[in-house]
Amino acid sequence: MTRRSGSADLPLHGGRVPRWLADRMTRLGAVMSEAIVLEYGRDELLRRLAHPFWFQSFGAVMGMDWHSSGITTSVIGALKRGLTPLSRELGIHVCGGRGRHSRATPGELAAIGERVGFDGNALAQASRMVAKVDSAAVQDGFDLYLHGFIVTDDGKWVVVQQGMNGERRQARRYHWLSEGLTSFLDDPHAAVDGPAQGRIINLADARAAKSRVAQVAMLSDLSPEAIAREFVRIERSSGAIAPAPRPSSAPSPRKWGAGERHAAASSSGCGVQLDLLPVEPLPHLTMPDHHDVRASDVVVRRLHGALAAAAECGPRDFAGLLQVPGVGARTVRSLALVAEVLHGTPCRFTDPARFSLAHGGKDRHPFPVPTKVMDHTIGVLKSAVRNAKLGHEEELAALRRLDAQARRLESTATGPSVDEYIAEECRQSHAHGGRSIFGWEPPSSDDATRKEAARRKARR
Repeated sequence: MTRRSGSADLPLHGGRVPRWLADRMTRLGAVMSEAIVLEYGRDELLRRLAHPFWFQSFGAVMGMDWHSSGITTSVIGALKRGLTPLSRELGIHVCGGRGRHSRATPGELAAIGERVGFDGNALAQASRMVAKVDSAAVQDGFDLYLHGFIVTDDGKWVVVQQGMNGERRQARRYHWLSEGLTSFLDDPHAAVDGPAQGRIINLADARAAKSRVAQVAMLSDLSPEAIAREFVRIERSSGAIAPAPRPSSAPSPRKWGAGERHAAASSSGCGVQLDLLPVEPLPHLTMPDHHDVRASDVVVRRLHGALAAAAECGPRDFAGLLQVPGVGARTVRSLALVAEVLHGTPCRFTDPARFSLAHGGKDRHPFPVPTKVMDHTIGVLKSAVRNAKLGHEEELAALRRLDAQARRLESTATGPSVDEYIAEECRQSHAHGGRSIFGWEPPSSDDATRKEAARRKARR
């Protein structure tokens, strides 16, 4: 996975994750994390969590709403519940969370540091700085309300935090990675992206160093009343305080990256106001407002590759598994998508919606969560991880082959359209233990017809 961090814009949704799904997300998130650590190491898990597209796909494959702000909260919560009992074994610790839990992060880090031996106070300071940079130094209109800090025993860390803009009904997620970070104030971001935001006030830009010094001096030399008078004078004379909206004819969202910058930047008492030309793009995910999964949200050839690999590899690599009651071709199809989250490279996660086709979503989009299938998926992964720890890696190797075969087949495989796939899942939902926030899925009309025919036959 890439070492760069990134961000994501998501529709802002409320509500809570029901207990029946939260428990499954906890178990699935934990065992998938274990598998990644076993295969690639702890550092790779951190890199993946720092990638906004992978993080969204990770949440989608766990049955959470595929596009909403709730993925951030639910994934961080699931990892904290699932990995805390494994922290001594894996050397990974999840701190923080939403609201009051985010404010407890420094204390958690200090306590963990005391127990395992890293400098918890220094990491607590890093946690505060990361939050301050994204809430105060970069003023993009989003107020932070969630802060998750994942740290390893050797002091490496990733931060996933999220802010909200209530007026726009949007959330923005920020990803930080300690790998390669040298300063919190001189370009700590790989990039800053603000689609349709106009000018972004960025005091964390290296070019704002003089502005930061001037602001500290101003606070030392001037009274609050004098600062207020100067603020009003600047606002009236130049309008520099109020960000200017882009005209409707402006080009599509513009980004700045870690490479060469081409900018028309003005330095003022407020820092650097960035109006930047396109450069190397930051991984920035923008999720749509619509709840339903549409064909345009999915790279269909990748879906067909996964389905073909499940049909071809399942009977061969999971022969013993397929003899277990309740485990069949449908579970292997979910495993194909899970295997891609475990083994895929960054370019494979441009369509996070596709991974919701493994286990659906709690709001019935793209279809109700097939609880029986999800439970079997968790069972298969737990068996594979347990045996791998004992030196028997056949099951984990089968998952690797499943993913590799999907990539090989996707250029030639054919299959159902996205709409057809979802419609069939909805028809089979009752048989798969379909459940959503609206309750258990009832039998389809076809099921009812078959049952009535069976009853009549039995009476004869």
